[in-house]
Amino acid sequence: MKTVQSMIFFLLITQTLLAQMTAFNIYPINYKTTVNNRIRILDAKELEFHHPKISELSGLAYKKGYLYALSDQGYLAIFKLTLHNDKITKLTLVHKYVLRKKNAVLHSHDSEGLAFKGKDLLISFERKQRVDLYSTKGVKISKMKINKALRDQKAYESKNKGLEGVAYNKKYGIVTAPERPLKNVDAKFHRLYSRFGIYKFKAKGSITGLEFIDKENILVLLRQFDYFPLKRVTSLVKVDLSKCTKEHICKSELLAAFSSDKGWNIDNFEGVTRVGKNRYLMVSDDNDNIFQKTLLVLFEIRR
Repeated sequence: MKTVQSMIFFLLITQTLLAQMTAFNIYPINYKTTVNNRIRILDAKELEFHHPKISELSGLAYKKGYLYALSDQGYLAIFKLTLHNDKITKLTLVHKYVLRKKNAVLHSHDSEGLAFKGKDLLISFERKQRVDLYSTKGVKISKMKINKALRDQKAYESKNKGLEGVAYNKKYGIVTAPERPLKNVDAKFHRLYSRFGIYKFKAKGSITGLEFIDKENILVLLRQFDYFPLKRVTSLVKVDLSKCTKEHICKSELLAAFSSDKGWNIDNFEGVTRVGKNRYLMVSDDNDNIFQKTLLVLFEIRR
């Protein structure tokens, strides 16, 4: 009897750790293809988490079958991710860690961007703008050095327009960006910052996520929200950091723009990560709001 009870208990616990995934149609009515410019949508799922509660996912990183998801609320969730035939088939919670410094829990949340640096994780923050290095168990290892222009807290448009995204590779090191251009620069251009470099490109909206495509090219996730008329746009832009003018304006390409006024059923996308050859996931932050959704979208960048 105890064995049967143990098995039932195990199955119940396992079930609560599985994300409830529902197929989600983000396409406009009568849309005949999943291709939008250079992006092909492969799958989209709406996620619900009941135990433990998981919300406000704003950063993603992927490694060896595990998806690391960062919450604005200051915790790191780790999932076993199963992809099959270009579909998201299973997402199982493995661990959930509160971000902390040794044994002390961080009181300032606003954790936004996530990227691997070797075996550890880079996390970017807003309000207290910085990039820190954490273990995969959510323990702070050290504060990272970033571009001098980003160290002045008063230079940001506002405290809430901070370092939304972070990416890393060996050539460029840590690359991060404020959500909106800094006060003292030309607002016509967004800027990506490495430790000693600045890379400018023109794009509408606010930067919410970064991920390297290859050694030279970086994928930028942007959102745009207009009230009059009411419209939400999610854009994906590729920026070539190796092809820039003397004025630091880099070659860029708009890969796709998904706009609600064109019928796209989108939400507040804030995190993006590479999960395979030309395959990426992006996630939406539900703002812990019953009127918004946590959406996980698998897409391909077409050559």
